[in-house]
Amino acid sequence: MGACCNDGVTSSPSYNFFPSQDMRFSKHVHDNVHGNIYLDPIVLKFIDTEQFQRLRDLKQLGMAHMVYPGAVHSRFEHSLGVYQLAGEAVHRLQSHQGSELDIDNFDLQTVKLAGLLHDIGHGPFSHLFEREFLPKVLNGSEWSHEQMSGDLIDYIVDAHHIEVDPEKIKRVKEMILASSKFALPKSAKEKQFLYDIVANGRNGIDVDKFDYIVRDSRACGLGCSFLYQRLMETMRVLGDEICYLAKDYLTIHKLFATRADLHRTVYSHAKVKAIELMVVDALLQANNYLNITSHIQDPSEYWKLDDTIIKTIETAPDQELKESRDLIIRIRRRNLYQFCNEYAVPKDKLEHFKDVTALDIICSQKNGGVILREEDIAVSNVRIDLTRGRHNPLESIHFFKDYESEEKFSIADDRISHLLPTSYQDMIVRVYSKKPELVRVVSEAFENFQLNTYGTKAQVHETPEKKKRRI
Repeated sequence: MGACCNDGVTSSPSYNFFPSQDMRFSKHVHDNVHGNIYLDPIVLKFIDTEQFQRLRDLKQLGMAHMVYPGAVHSRFEHSLGVYQLAGEAVHRLQSHQGSELDIDNFDLQTVKLAGLLHDIGHGPFSHLFEREFLPKVLNGSEWSHEQMSGDLIDYIVDAHHIEVDPEKIKRVKEMILASSKFALPKSAKEKQFLYDIVANGRNGIDVDKFDYIVRDSRACGLGCSFLYQRLMETMRVLGDEICYLAKDYLTIHKLFATRADLHRTVYSHAKVKAIELMVVDALLQANNYLNITSHIQDPSEYWKLDDTIIKTIETAPDQELKESRDLIIRIRRRNLYQFCNEYAVPKDKLEHFKDVTALDIICSQKNGGVILREEDIAVSNVRIDLTRGRHNPLESIHFFKDYESEEKFSIADDRISHLLPTSYQDMIVRVYSKKPELVRVVSEAFENFQLNTYGTKAQVHETPEKKKRRI
């Protein structure tokens, strides 16, 4: 694998943990976030496979580059970044608490491999494939990219005859699934804290977030005041769990708040969602002909799926793909589904909220005029939270007073800044008209839906007249 270079300022010092005599002979890449990343020999065996190289053709932020032109970075870059931070985290703990934690080279390699491979099973177009497309075609059966990551790891080991300890691979898969609802029983009874590093199922603080928050912010040209280095420097293991200095609670809150801001301004940007809704419809139209979903259970076929499926649809002459192709052409020509309006679900209605559908909007249409159909409307139900739904994420985190203390504790809501939020989740309902000439009719039906549901219009302002008049 050749070294790659990116211009840019390194945001943090590069921590590499090879003996000095080996570094000259180690392959490395230069990353625009972490600087030089040195690659272990076992890691190169996975990187130099067509299955891992596929990640170069998966944009980290899906279709966000259509709104933020710089957001063209890939899952490949992110995976190398998580690998780097995973190794740094283990070495930090080893240097601070080595004798009591008994961290060995097996642990180090396992955590680093988990960091490298945590997204290898990811689908095209960021989370759109898994959360928006597949639920519409799988009839209730569940599929997750974490599970596919595990399946692909096994496939790569077998197909490329990689000599690696089976116990190491088993734990890598457990670490990747640790924060998902498909988490596996942990085979290790000791050193449970190692499972907190890559995908933290206990409290959501992990190096996956450290990397993508900084990387995504930079790519989109946004500032990022969250400093993960502070948490890496001061973390400590108590009771087999990674804990943090009590005075760092605001840094931790900044982690979750920055993630929520990225969801609001980038990942769930109204125009980004409009484009994503069109891509979902294009995939649905093309699914039967291209047999897209036939790939998702077989890792030997699945790895062939990536973002280039759009180009396949766009350039194929097949008549069966015409409707799908027309949608892609509309995206290229910026003839997008038209955003009509949105509202934030009132706080007292969040607990029992059910996703709003196109049928809900149609049923709120007043008699007379154009009769809307379900295929005229797209609805996006956007959940933005601090990783714990309606709950304060700080409740799941344990802190310590200072390095002389052996006691860990949580911090109650009433003991921290009163400037922090009292609500930890937003639910935003957005409605789009698939045809520009129907914006007025859809907007009026959406307003009626709000009146029928809440007794008032929850949206902030009326849909602009110039948008309603567009033909």
